[in-house]
Parts: sequence; C-alpha cells; structure tokens
Amino acid sequence: MSLPSDKTEVVKRGVQEVLIEEELKSSFLDYAMSVVVSRAIPDVRDGLKPVHRRVLYTMHQLGFFHNRPYHKSVRIVGDVLGRFHPHGDQAVYQAMVGMVQDFSKRYPLLDGQGNWGSVDGDNAAAMRYTEVKMQKIAQEILADISKETVQFVPNFDESTQEPVILPSRLPNLLINGTSGIAVGMATAIPPHNLGEVIEACLALLKNPELSDEQLFDKVPAPDFPTGGIICGRAGIVRAYKTGRGNLILRGVVVEEEEVKKGSTRLVITQLPYQVNKAELIIKIAELVRNKVVEGIANIRDESDKRGMRVVIEIKRGEIPSVILNQLYKYTSLQTTVSILMLALLDNKPVIFSLRRLIQEFLYHRRKVVYKRTEYDLKKARAKEHILAGIIIALENIDAVIAIIKKADEAQDAIIALNQKYLLSEEQAKAILDMRLQRLTGLEQGKLREEIKELKTLISTLQLILNDTASLDKEIVKELEEIKESYADKRRSRIEGPVDILSDLDLIPEEDVVVTLTKKGYIKRVPLKTYELQHRGGKGKMGMISLDESDDIVQDIFVTSTHSELLFFTNFGRVYCMSVFEIPEGSRIAKGRAIVNLLKMLEGETVVKLLDASDLTGKFVVMLTKNGVIKRTTGDAFVKIRCTGIRALSLREQDELVFCTISSGEDSIVIATAKGQGIRFHEKEVRQMGRQAAGVRGIKLKEKDFVVGMEVANQDTEILVSTAKGYGKRTHISDFRVAHRGGVGVRTIPTGDRNGDVIGIAQVGADSQILLIDNAGKIIRISPQEIRTLGRQAQGVRLIRLDDDQLLSSIASFQELHTAQAVASDTPYKPVLKQEASEFDEGEDIIDEDMLEDEVIEEVELEDEEEIEEEESEE
Repeated sequence: MSLPSDKTEVVKRGVQEVLIEEELKSSFLDYAMSVVVSRAIPDVRDGLKPVHRRVLYTMHQLGFFHNRPYHKSVRIVGDVLGRFHPHGDQAVYQAMVGMVQDFSKRYPLLDGQGNWGSVDGDNAAAMRYTEVKMQKIAQEILADISKETVQFVPNFDESTQEPVILPSRLPNLLINGTSGIAVGMATAIPPHNLGEVIEACLALLKNPELSDEQLFDKVPAPDFPTGGIICGRAGIVRAYKTGRGNLILRGVVVEEEEVKKGSTRLVITQLPYQVNKAELIIKIAELVRNKVVEGIANIRDESDKRGMRVVIEIKRGEIPSVILNQLYKYTSLQTTVSILMLALLDNKPVIFSLRRLIQEFLYHRRKVVYKRTEYDLKKARAKEHILAGIIIALENIDAVIAIIKKADEAQDAIIALNQKYLLSEEQAKAILDMRLQRLTGLEQGKLREEIKELKTLISTLQLILNDTASLDKEIVKELEEIKESYADKRRSRIEGPVDILSDLDLIPEEDVVVTLTKKGYIKRVPLKTYELQHRGGKGKMGMISLDESDDIVQDIFVTSTHSELLFFTNFGRVYCMSVFEIPEGSRIAKGRAIVNLLKMLEGETVVKLLDASDLTGKFVVMLTKNGVIKRTTGDAFVKIRCTGIRALSLREQDELVFCTISSGEDSIVIATAKGQGIRFHEKEVRQMGRQAAGVRGIKLKEKDFVVGMEVANQDTEILVSTAKGYGKRTHISDFRVAHRGGVGVRTIPTGDRNGDVIGIAQVGADSQILLIDNAGKIIRISPQEIRTLGRQAQGVRLIRLDDDQLLSSIASFQELHTAQAVASDTPYKPVLKQEASEFDEGEDIIDEDMLEDEVIEEVELEDEEEIEEEESEE
C-alpha cells in the first residue's frame, strides 16, 4: 500500500494533520485528569475512590449485608469488573483487601473471612479462597440510595447505571482517611476517631462561627488503627488550618524488669501506622549485627491473638532509654506521617482545611436529606391520594360495586368511577384491585387511621423542606445515632512534642578515659576498664607498645561521653569536639590519628584537652613552654567552629604547652622539668582577649621548660611525678605565694633516681590518679596511698616501670557518677607501710630573682574577633 502523496487526498480519507506537541499535551492532560478523577483521588462527600464505591454498590445490589452469610470474593470482583470497573481484577481485589484489614482502616467497611494479610506484610490469599460481606457500618454509607438521593449515570457500556456518589451518613473521608498518588498530585489524609469527628460536625451545625481552637479541641489529632503515640500537635494544627502538615508517630514501648535475670526488656506493644512488623524486626537485627546499636542481647516476636508483643532484651548495664532513642532514630519505630488533605469537589482537586472538610460533608448531608425528604413526601402524598379514593369507595360501596358490575371491562369501570365520584385513574385502579377484606368495619378504621398518620407525616416532611433548622435537626438526630452505634475510644495517645534526636541522645552517658599520644593518636576507653589498684602495682596495658614508632602518651583526660572537649594546639589555636565523636578503642588499641578528626594546620599538634561543659563564669589559663601565661574568660571558647579559632598569640620559638580552667579566685602553680615551681594568685594575670600574647609566669633557667600547671585553692595538695616513676604529695602551703615571673622554689629533687619532672596533678580526698608510661602501660591508684611529704623529699614509688621505660603522663580526676556505679574487682584498702624517703626535708631553695616581676610585652589587638580567612590561608 503506497502512502498518499497529496495533502488533499489525506483530508478526503478522514486523516487530519496535527502538531505532535499539541497532541501530546492534549492526550497527557486527558490521561492525567482521568487518573485524578476516576482512580486515585477520593470525593470529598463520601470519601471513596471510584473502585471502592463500585465495590460497595455491587455488594449492596447483591444483598451481601452484615447479617447475611459470607460470599466468595471472586464473585464480587467479577460483578464489579463486568458491570462498573473495566480494569484489572487485582485492582478491585486489593481495594477490597484494604477495606477488610483492621490495621489499614480505622473502621473497616468489609467483613472478611480467611487470610486477608497481616501487619507482618503477608499478602492476602487469592480471591477464590477468601470470603466477604459488608460490615454494618458500610450500610450507613449506602443508606437511602434508593430514594433518589444521589445522581446515577450510565456505566461504561451503558448496560446499567451506577451512582456518581454515595449518600454516606458517615464522614468517611476523615474517619478512615485515604492515600493516593495521581499525576502531578497526591493525597494523604490520616484516619480519625468517629466520635470526635461527629462531635465536631455537631458543634459546627450548632455554631457555624466556631473558632479554630474550639474545633481543634473536638478533633485534637488523627487516630490510627494501630494506635501509637502522637508527639506534638504543631504540624497537625498547621494541617488542619492549611491542608498541609505532618506529625511524628511513635510505637508504644514499655519497659519490663526481669528480676530473676536482673535484666531489662523493651516490649513493643503498638506500631506506628502502616509499619511492617517483620521488616522492623529485621532492621533491628541488622543494626545489632552492624554494631550500630550495641546494647541489644536478643529480639523475638511473641505476638499472638491477644495482641502485639515484640520483646527486645537489653544487655546488663546498658541504659534502656538510650537503646530506645537509637531505635527511634534508626528504625521505623518512629515515623513522620505527612498530611495533605486533597480531595475532589465537583471533579476538581482541592486542598481542604479540617473546617471545610466537615462543612462539605454537612452540605452533602443537607442535600441528601433534602432529596430523601422530597422522595418520602412524594410517596406519602401518592399513598394518601390512593387511600382517599378507597375511603370514597367504602362510603359508597354499593354504588361502586354496581358501576363495576355493569362495566364491560376494567377501563370502562375506571371511566365510570371518574365520572361519578371524580376519582383519578390511580384511585380507580386501586379500588378495582382492593380485596373484599377491606370492606370490613375494622379495616375501614385502619384506613382512616392510616390517612391521619400520613397527614401528620406529610406535615413533618413539608416542615423539613421549608425550614432549615428542622433540616439540621434531622441531620443532628442521624449523627447522634451514628455516634451511639459506632463510636469508640481513641487508640492513639497524644503526648508532648519531641526534639529532633541528636547524636548525643543516642549515646549512653558514661565516664571515659580519653588518651592522646605525642604523635596525635586519640581514643576513648570506658573508665570501668581500669580497675582500682594499689601503689607499686604493675598496672594494665592501656595501649600497645609505642617504642617502635617513637611515640609516647602525652595526655589523659577523664570525662563523660556527653561532654565537649577543647583541643588546644601548640600553635595557640583551639578546636572543639564532642567526646562521643572520639573513636572508642580497646584497652590496648593505639587509637586514631587526630588529624583525621580535626581540621588542623600543617605541623600543628594538640597539647592539651579541656572539658568545655562548664565554662560560664570561669577562665581559661594558658601557659607556654617558655613560661608565658595568659588568662581569658571561658565564654570566649563557646561554640567554636570546626576549623578552630586562635586562643593566644605566640612569640617566636615558643609554643603552647598547658591549659586549665580557673574560677577567678584561685592560685596558680607552675612546675618545670628541672624541679622548679612557683605559686601566685591568678589575679596577677589580668584578663585578656583571645588575641593577646600574655605575660611572664615563671622565669626559666637554661634548658628548663614548663611541664605542668595547676589551678589550686588553699586546702589542696599537689602530686609531683617524675620520669622514673617516683612522686609525692605536697601541701600547697609549702609553696609560698609569690609574684608571677619569679624563678620559684624546689618541687622535688631531680637526678638519677627520679629523673626529670613529667607533670603535676592536684589531688584531694576523692581523687583518683592515672599514670601511663611510654610503653602504654596504665595504672590507676588512689592518692591516699601516697604519703604527704615536703618539697625537698625524694618521694615514693608510684609505678614500677620495666627496664628502659619512663613515666610519660599523669592525670587526676574525681569519681564521676557512672564510675561510682561500677564495682571494682579489687576493693580499695589503705596501704599503711610506705617506702621510706631517702632524703629528709630540706630548706627551700630560693633564687635571688624570685621576686623579680618582669613582664613580657603584651600583644593585645583592638579587634578581638576571630580571624577567619587569614587563619585559614595559613
């Protein structure tokens, strides 16, 4: 067949040329509107999509009511497909499945028998196996459909008619909700409690000017078939006002204590709406396997006919609230439910507020009741007309019988009766059809009584049609009957709003030891790992040997996982990080390079860690290797950005080596490697900005440098430790108060026995001491086992070091709340016998320059704001 070459020939054959762009545009719009109107979006009046409406109407016609036997689902699907819905059979059947499942619909419309699926995600059995009938509440949606209350249109092949809408005495769109995705739009209306919605309908009928607050008191929130906990109402109120919003929905979890095992269990008794229980359990198991959630020992499903019960066993010592927060964050145990109240109004998609949804339902009910009343009035008048004719015939029964006997056929009798008694054709036919039983006196009395009742009914119906208040009373009566018959208690609890879960909420609060090496390897280890030991013990390995890498541990910090740490570097900069962000390691792990955690500059190393949890009203005291000291308010180090900020300005050949926190009324003790120390009041160092360089704190001798600084009060003691594992406690009163900038006094003799001083620590009655050597071995001791000695005493052994090992760090801390709850395998007992000091206490060695008060020139900048771009270029 050859193609036509002439355009005229094309037109003659009935083919019209069109632009493909216009055809695509027109065809797609037609398809899109078909999806919106005929498939995916419900009507605002009865809350049903076409397929659900056709299923219910088909079952109504077949008589599959709630008080009748069950019938095979395939019978209904076949009728729906053959008469109203020319689509796939699975589309119809899945619509029926949704109307049967009590975990999908708040008020199921169909009553199913057989396997209709489960909350575990199991599919329903094939339609040939399942049986179904209507629920009683579904018949309220179809009530009065035979009374010309709704419009009917021809079906797809014009073989029968189907309703455009159902009368629906229920606000079905709100009580059962809906969801659907069309072309370019979607709807998501959550289910609500029937009693609450009807209360709102009654309130709006009584007072159309009801305020939003009063209306939302009637309907405070959605009510889901699976229960759950609704967290906060802000998003719900927004949705009720604008049609768009969301809510946070959590499952219900109860905590159970198992006394015999001494463990705790979390039991899930309700799930959020449309959450698959089996998938949730699998997800929790994956989190445990991947060590995202580490506190769960076992999980099992104990659900049965009595209800849902998913048991999660918690490991001993774990905090259930933290595990629960982790489940909320990483699983669907907490979900966000979106609300978009879109529905069809006159075949146009509209986003409704709660008020308008109820108003449209009430308007629909007014129209239905009005049309029903018209229908009832027409029927009552017709019946009254017939009965009036029968009464006339009874009053003239002999003459009427004579007329009928004389007539040759029925039509002649009708004409004769019309002429004689002015009876209409309907009345005459009723007289001809009347049974002889009606001629008795009793029957005549009944007829007159029936006419009287009909007149009363007609008056009532006319009043409903003519008076809006009477019409509303009829609607109120029906709504109250619906509430009385079907309303139940709310299933979803409403609680206060919850904050967005941060990483901190997912971390159990416990005391940890943060270890930092000279080469910048950092880790955190639970404090309970290090049991309390005694002075002179061998210690536990706290890290693998660092000899081969020439690395030593330089800092130990005891803090809580919920704290923030400040990282002060040798460049005089400071960075911030949460403790829980520091990788957790084992007791012998080396840790992770800190350069992978902080955005530090090239050649920059961390020299000191400080706890940033409580800096308000306090000061940060910084000390450089060359003895320059500076004091800055703690508020200057709050909310530090990830790239760090400048903490102080450094002079050439100097670097920051020590930081601590002071109250503003303390004494400062500085110690050097060669055994010198000085004490002065911190107010001698005036408060400076972050850009300042500071003033001289101690005058150093040749080849000496600062190894420690403590902020102390009048009643404290200072523990001095040396490289070879010796140390002593000295009362702070032994360090006379001097002026800053002096040479200081002897802290402990240094030499072959002791070696250089490696650090000092402030100790008290509740203090604990951590000592670590350059091999990574750690011992935790009580300072009560160390005798208080004078400044000149050589000290006692703190830790027994192996050959060629040196002590590298010392840290003092007080028992925190978590540490106190951990039972030590080795209970503390005071050691009475002390190692004898080899030297008696001597006189203070005082340098002539001790009172010297030379001040290093301060480098104060007028603008103390953080340097951002310039520092980043460096």
